Amino acid sequence: MPGMKDTNIVKIAVEMTDQVPQLIEFNQKQPLAGIIQELCNGWSLTDPEQYALQFSENNNRNYITEKNRNEIKNGSVLRLQYSPSKTAQDILHKLNLGSQEEKSQALQKLTNLSADMTFALDFINKQGLALIIRQIEGGKCKGSILAHTLLSFVELMEHGIVSWDILEGNFISRVAGLVNTAQESQVTQAALSILENVVLNSSEGYGQVEREVPVPSLITHLQAAPVVQQNAVALINALLLKADVAKRRVLATTLASKQVRSVIQHNILQTGAAEGAEMAHQLYVLQTLMLGLLEQRMMTKMDPQDQDGHEKIKELRRIAFDGEGPGGARGPSGFTRDYKKLGFKNDINPALDFIETPPGLLALDCMIYFARTYPDGYTKLVLENSCRADEHECPFGRASVELVRILCDLLAIGEAPSEQGQAFQPLFFTHDHPFEECFYICIMLLNKTWKEMRATAEDFGKVASVVREQIVRALTLSPASLDQLKARLQVLTYSEITALWQQERTSREEWESHARPIVELREQITPEILGLIKQQRLAFLVEGTRFTKYSARGQRIKDKFWYMRLSPNHKVLHYGDCDEKSAPTIEELGSKLTVSDVRALLVGRDCPHMRGRKSSHHLAFSLALEGVDLQSLDCVAPDELTLAYWTDGINTLLGQRMQSRETDKDLDTLLSMEIKLRLLDAEGVTIPQDPPPIPPDPPNYQFCYDLK
Repeated sequence: MPGMKDTNIVKIAVEMTDQVPQLIEFNQKQPLAGIIQELCNGWSLTDPEQYALQFSENNNRNYITEKNRNEIKNGSVLRLQYSPSKTAQDILHKLNLGSQEEKSQALQKLTNLSADMTFALDFINKQGLALIIRQIEGGKCKGSILAHTLLSFVELMEHGIVSWDILEGNFISRVAGLVNTAQESQVTQAALSILENVVLNSSEGYGQVEREVPVPSLITHLQAAPVVQQNAVALINALLLKADVAKRRVLATTLASKQVRSVIQHNILQTGAAEGAEMAHQLYVLQTLMLGLLEQRMMTKMDPQDQDGHEKIKELRRIAFDGEGPGGARGPSGFTRDYKKLGFKNDINPALDFIETPPGLLALDCMIYFARTYPDGYTKLVLENSCRADEHECPFGRASVELVRILCDLLAIGEAPSEQGQAFQPLFFTHDHPFEECFYICIMLLNKTWKEMRATAEDFGKVASVVREQIVRALTLSPASLDQLKARLQVLTYSEITALWQQERTSREEWESHARPIVELREQITPEILGLIKQQRLAFLVEGTRFTKYSARGQRIKDKFWYMRLSPNHKVLHYGDCDEKSAPTIEELGSKLTVSDVRALLVGRDCPHMRGRKSSHHLAFSLALEGVDLQSLDCVAPDELTLAYWTDGINTLLGQRMQSRETDKDLDTLLSMEIKLRLLDAEGVTIPQDPPPIPPDPPNYQFCYDLK
């Protein structure tokens, strides 16, 4: 009988420049220093303490430490290099005393190594970061040397070892100067990233960046390479986030101007640059912040002393009715009659229609925009309804308030941007008053739908629900312009929505019978269906998911992703870095974790990387570990469905019950389908609520059935 295989030993190759590779058995229980000593002996190297092992994969060049050594697997190829301390010392020596070519090579090496936390700690402790800051402040670096210096600085700061508050005004001014002048793409990209972090993470940085980087300078960068565009939008978002309401409005007005919108349209939306995950996220954040400026009006009630509000209400009446003929002077009773025709709930004092928040005064703003900008359409809509029978007129005032409430809800106005959000509407970058234009299109739609439904005042809620569905379905396609939105809404008539609802109702119809035979059948086949769902969840984990990386401080890192997937035998989780489009195979993922090491699944606020954060925790989950150096594996799912599938899959692996809403939904759907299939032969047969009674016993049992 062969001996048991030692799981602590993996067979690997170790390379070194100008040396013959060594094939060794790497014992996970043996100290790293001892393994390096043996390798140095094999190559006749002295001073083994000056060497360290390093991964040699394309997307992983990190030094191997006691914390990450468990990522080494059978067949791995490692490199023996100078230790982080020795390498950091050599780079600093060349930066201080080396020739121009040596400095360039040292900086290139620094850029590649700075992403490694082990190296970054050594380099920063040797005052390397202070040297980099002085070199940037000095302003003598040019070209590729400057680019690598800035990129190295960004990577070193990403680790969160040093606070952004250490940066002084001279440094920020120097970087701002790089943004304001024409530079190489890599220089501009890094400079924009630095300023974004300064604005977000430095207590004093926002004011200086806001003063020294004019908006036109940032708009220029929206016409550059995709990564520069992305970082420029990210910096604009950071400035919007940190600005007070007054400054945010000024900046938003500039961004909503035709010139800026044209730049975004032609250089980002129409070139396909917005299809990248990070650019889509930045445009989503920008749109959310811009629309968020409507929150103040949305949450403001109509004040009885608000003269401007009362004037707007009078103007609505005047535009609609004072054109009916000369000598239209009216008394209070005439005004009341007009306000009733305008569809206000409170025709004596229409101001009371705007005391509910949301939508507050935002509804009045949209109504007056419609009346002033499209007076003919507004007058036609109001007069058309006032000529209908009272029970069939569409109340313009009440409908407008409800419609603005629907739009505010659908567009999440007032909500902070999600760190995972990517869904933006391109049409909101096509007009300087996109929300008001959207209201205009939708109020015309509501009036049209009201007529199609032949609705009365009692049907107001039904009409509102149909209009909401029409808007949701139209926006799902992300129309590129307001005209496309209008065209899509024209197609989505009431009859079309009804047909779609009926089709969906038929396709997802649940078996709602409460007959005991059906209930018992459900109970009988539920374990089988749950087994199918578990198989699907595990298959999803085997296929894997790409997650966004987060820093040690719990902040989302731009353009950094990692991938995790379950092995086909469901025993090991493999994970490692990747780019935003790739789906690495198990062999390409450098780290692994056995399922038996997972102690528990944590979700939401309970996750270690979400503690202390007020928002953005609803997509987070963590695997609490035991028996390994890593305390937890922290993840933030890209969407709710992925979160549900991963948490269900992990619970299945841990032998626990699946708890997501998706499980309940899938169980109901599959049970319904299975029961319908099993009852096909009973179609047309009425299934009784209770089983039929058992007939009485026969008088005797002296009978048989002749099988012949």
